[in-house]
Amino acid sequence: MKVAVVGATGMVGEVMLKVLSERNFPVTELLLVASERSVGKKLSYKDKEYTIIGLADAVAAKPEIAIFSAGGDTSLEWAPKFAEAGTTVIDNSSAWRMDPTKKLVVPEINASELTKEDKIIANPNCSTIQLVMALAPLHEKYKMKRVVISTYQSVSGTGVKAVRQLENEMAGVQGEMAYPYPINRNALPHCDVFLENGYTKEEMKLAREPQKILDDRSFSISATAVRIPTAGGHSESVNIEFNNDFDLNDVRGLLNETSGVTVQDNPDTNTYPMPIYAHDKDEVFVGRIRRDESQRNTLNMWIVADNLRKGAATNAVQIAEYLVENHLV
Repeated sequence: MKVAVVGATGMVGEVMLKVLSERNFPVTELLLVASERSVGKKLSYKDKEYTIIGLADAVAAKPEIAIFSAGGDTSLEWAPKFAEAGTTVIDNSSAWRMDPTKKLVVPEINASELTKEDKIIANPNCSTIQLVMALAPLHEKYKMKRVVISTYQSVSGTGVKAVRQLENEMAGVQGEMAYPYPINRNALPHCDVFLENGYTKEEMKLAREPQKILDDRSFSISATAVRIPTAGGHSESVNIEFNNDFDLNDVRGLLNETSGVTVQDNPDTNTYPMPIYAHDKDEVFVGRIRRDESQRNTLNMWIVADNLRKGAATNAVQIAEYLVENHLV
């Protein structure tokens, strides 16, 4: 199994290698790929040193799988070239997510839709993945009507420049700014670029991607995405109006039975999900499960996950595992 990791030197790329190693993915030949400025540099994987190669060389090597985490422009240009060479691309950018000809996959929910013909597979947005992991079993039973979500997103979702900005500000050091304002001791209601409708691109991803993953446009989602000064892990406050009523114990039971979801919900012991505990874990954690007393058939939840793992790298590797296990590559 020849595997290429495109964007290997980035934050998600580094976690990708860690996850591939931890999960003992069957790599027989590894290609570490990055931009021209990184070509020739060295990276380690499982105690072996690898030399970074460029995209053209990686395409020529014809890997079975290429996992991309190199930005939308790179994916738009190079994913089709890999696909034409027979490689199955799993892309972590937003480039292909809403393309009607491409599958948008969270393995626990819709991996069964994948076929050998799917040569470019989209990995959803980090905030979307943890959201749909909790919504899917509840929607199946109670049928969602409307979801209102507010996110509290880690600076790691922006990248290494943003993490450095937070660290510099905490240390009182002047440095390069990833955001238009300080992030330390602050909250920015601004994730990604603003669109003409007043929402950000991140907020519209949250509104549209779950409908595609669940293959259902009968429910609507309204989102507000906020950047906060945490170093890892996204949190979400979610309000869900269902068509049908629910029992809270049944809700907890459904979530507990869902693969990849862990319920942490006991107010008596101050047990609830937090980014500090989700860090470096693959589960999606759900808590603060309670009825919305202002409206019928409506539930409140708090959802937390490590945005670099299940929100990015782990989900992509799980897609690759499914492809291998089902002989689709």
